[in-house]
Amino acid sequence: MPHYSDTQGAGDGNGQRLARLRMRRRWTQQRLATESGYSLAAVRAFEQGRRALDRPAVVLAMCRALDCHPTEITGGPVVPQGSDRDGQAAVAAVAAVRRALLRHGRPARPTELEVSEVDLAELRKRTVVANRHRHAAAFARSGGELPALLRDLQVAAEVREGDDRRTVYGLLASAYECAMQYLYKLGHVSDATLATERVVWSARETGDPLRVLASHWYDAGEFLSIGEHDEAGAIIDHALSQLGTVRDPGPEAVSLRGAFELKASLNHARAGDGRAAEGHWTRARGVAEELGEDRNDWQLQFGPTNVAIWGVSLPVELGRGREAVDRASRVKLPADYSPERRSHHHIDVGRAHFYNGNRERALEAFLTAERLAPQATRMHAGVRETVGTMIRTQRKGPCIELGVRLGVI
Repeated sequence: MPHYSDTQGAGDGNGQRLARLRMRRRWTQQRLATESGYSLAAVRAFEQGRRALDRPAVVLAMCRALDCHPTEITGGPVVPQGSDRDGQAAVAAVAAVRRALLRHGRPARPTELEVSEVDLAELRKRTVVANRHRHAAAFARSGGELPALLRDLQVAAEVREGDDRRTVYGLLASAYECAMQYLYKLGHVSDATLATERVVWSARETGDPLRVLASHWYDAGEFLSIGEHDEAGAIIDHALSQLGTVRDPGPEAVSLRGAFELKASLNHARAGDGRAAEGHWTRARGVAEELGEDRNDWQLQFGPTNVAIWGVSLPVELGRGREAVDRASRVKLPADYSPERRSHHHIDVGRAHFYNGNRERALEAFLTAERLAPQATRMHAGVRETVGTMIRTQRKGPCIELGVRLGVI
């Protein structure tokens, strides 16, 4: 999957990049309005930075019209500010993680020392730690540990046999998921796609049908992110069909079914079908009630808490700020819940307040998200675009300092 990046002007907004793409095609604003289905006034407001071009559904509509990749509009990869040492360290490790991904399926050619040091119990512990960093959005730590972990797991997969080899591939699939999330959050979407392919391939080697289905949760996300809703829907529908045939499903299968219902709801929201999105979210809520607890099977964090978080995300995706704020008022997040998910929730709340015209509450929510997960918040395309729009349309205000940390000014 191609990845395009606009490196011009760190302070550029999505509207400026949209304008350059339009002019590259020699289109008028009216032509873009006609092709995208949005009004001429909306296109002008987006390009002038008076209206935030932050909703993925709108970005995807522009991408379909201009035949471009979403990152050509949203920008990326993001280069952190020089003062952000953790952000700089996270970005510095990208090349090493990419090299580890490229070696998948190639002969490992391990040294005698590497072979002698293969220890499945230790590899399992290191994979658990990698997932902790993932859920804490600790990108610098992830980047520091993933290259060596992936190499050691690749060696173990080559030298072990039978059940041990299948166990290693399960760990490798999980480590590749960590790499995928790390790369995606940093804006390296093509590399994240490569990691997702490695997740699916490794899952197949485990021989575990549920593990294979879990890998397709991310596979569906790849198509969803570029607006290929039919392909994403086909993957999701197949998984739900397969899960429906499981006899006497345990909690792992139940939570996986709920996770796919949530993915289906997001796919429909991005496609602009709010009714279908709400229907799948309602089914996911029913599955969470059936489950009765928050679980983290295959690191998908499905349960009542995550369903509540998605209940806020979906109206944000649809541009329904008041509904999102109303639902957010009833969400209670456990103190020990994943910092990454908690920060994402506050980002959604901030965007919802922005849609309602309450900039003070929006900034408050973004700052809360930043305290919970600094790098994840600063590199979030929606936060960068929304805060940039707040600054462009109200130059004097308390969001200037956040804008500096985000690199939008």
